[in-house]
Amino acid sequence: MIVVMSQGASSDELENVKEHLSKRGLKVHMSEGIERTVVGVIGQIYPELQSELELMDGVGEVVRISKPYKLASKEFKSDDTVISIGEAGVKIGGGEFVVFGGPCAIESEEQVMETARAVKKSGATVLRGGAFKPRTSPYSFRGMAEDGLKLMDLARKETGLPLITEVMSERDVDLVAQYTDVLQVGARNMQNFALLDEVGRTTKPVMVKRGFSATYEDWLLAAEYVMAGGNKSVILCERGIRTFETFTRNTMDLNAIPVIKQLSHLPIVSDPSHGTGKWDYVTPLACASVAAGADGLIIEVHPRPETAWSDGAQSLTLENFDALMSKVRAIRSAMSDQP
Repeated sequence: MIVVMSQGASSDELENVKEHLSKRGLKVHMSEGIERTVVGVIGQIYPELQSELELMDGVGEVVRISKPYKLASKEFKSDDTVISIGEAGVKIGGGEFVVFGGPCAIESEEQVMETARAVKKSGATVLRGGAFKPRTSPYSFRGMAEDGLKLMDLARKETGLPLITEVMSERDVDLVAQYTDVLQVGARNMQNFALLDEVGRTTKPVMVKRGFSATYEDWLLAAEYVMAGGNKSVILCERGIRTFETFTRNTMDLNAIPVIKQLSHLPIVSDPSHGTGKWDYVTPLACASVAAGADGLIIEVHPRPETAWSDGAQSLTLENFDALMSKVRAIRSAMSDQP
């Protein structure tokens, strides 16, 4: 349920509505747009509540949200959410476009510094890199943990690029949040509800990647977990789904971009690296994602993919990433020129 306040409603009237809801054991989530203030009501709603609220001063309209995800829905917030990342204040959403670039896994100081300098030069505004790696085999390289986070921090200090890295367990959230600017919840953890609850208690933006077999509703409900915990800065990431096709690593679902734009106010980025699993398909799918309206891209980049400790087959060289960025700029420029 949402309570739409009348234009010109006073702060006292708004506080009275919030107090009324709080006394009934309901949680309140505020959305203050350009034209209206909306009070989101979360909890067990009883039949008489709507009529009670409609009689209160300053209330313009009371609407029941039909979708199971409430805070993430366009019904709750019609304006696109714009999220600020790091001290640099990089913006994503509402027309602000971001490219997250960097290696799948942090391997060494030389590797992360070389990559960070190159992706920044090419136009990326956030550095990605994995310090904790979820792997199918327990014998594969699983990341440098805090040592990797420290190397990413060095790269941030030199380049000024904010950081995004994956957190895999609720017990690591505080540690990862000390270093990174965006907490990434990976596809394997999209329905790790304890982890979603924990990142929802932080003040850092959270990227929620779509699970291998998740529907749009499943995915938006995962975002809802984070938002219900108090963290409204959620970025959605389409990274391909599992289908009957095995030629590529996953099947990139470009439908997700315009659909999510219609269903939710949250920014959505595309991950064509995981979506295809093959470096030579990354650029075409990245370009298609931009044309479909994505708010950003997250791209795996490595100075020497043939020696990468993780996901070398889907990583772009520094030169290929630079070429991708030129194409992305051209597509965005062409789209902005459209009437």
